[in-house]
Amino acid sequence: MYPSDIFSRLYAGEEGDKLYPKEEEPVEGIEDVLQTNIFNVMLNRRSQRKFEDKPVEDWKTEMIFAAADTAPTAGGFQGFEIFNVKSAEIKAKLVEGANRQPYVNAPVVLVFCMNPARVKLNFQPEIIKKFSVQDATLAAAYSQLAAHALGLSSVWIGMIDEKKVMEALGTELVPSSVLCIGYPQKMLQAKPKRNLAELIHTVQ
Repeated sequence: MYPSDIFSRLYAGEEGDKLYPKEEEPVEGIEDVLQTNIFNVMLNRRSQRKFEDKPVEDWKTEMIFAAADTAPTAGGFQGFEIFNVKSAEIKAKLVEGANRQPYVNAPVVLVFCMNPARVKLNFQPEIIKKFSVQDATLAAAYSQLAAHALGLSSVWIGMIDEKKVMEALGTELVPSSVLCIGYPQKMLQAKPKRNLAELIHTVQ
């Protein structure tokens, strides 16, 4: 049985102590994932819209959730929630709520929602909402990188009808994005990015 916090396998001893390696042997397949070079993951990740009709292992989705849980958030309050949609009926509703993009009906569909009520900081509501948007966005980005490290592909859906998605999920939390994950029919090559000289503006 997998622990709720998979990354706890990296630690041993009292809470907060980091001891390497942990005496307990990791579950087969996970050690290699934890050793993945983050730069290799970022350089080779590519959005994928065609997935195999193959389920994603539970331990891989739990690794993705664990990665989302490590994302930086405003004040450490984690002003977001993740909806793991397994219902085929609700996935079909999400397709409608995402401008009828068919690939939203993927093996794994995660909806990242804002939960500003969790952000216990003394700021105006509009600022708290902005923090919550950023929290949910960072969690989704970490999840997307984790998925690629696990040999999966994903596509980020930002064009959504918030009300339709909320109705489909039965929640009052506002969604920020939908992340669709699965095994790719074909692993795509990463596209060239902007020249850093064009991207970076140095202010001295």
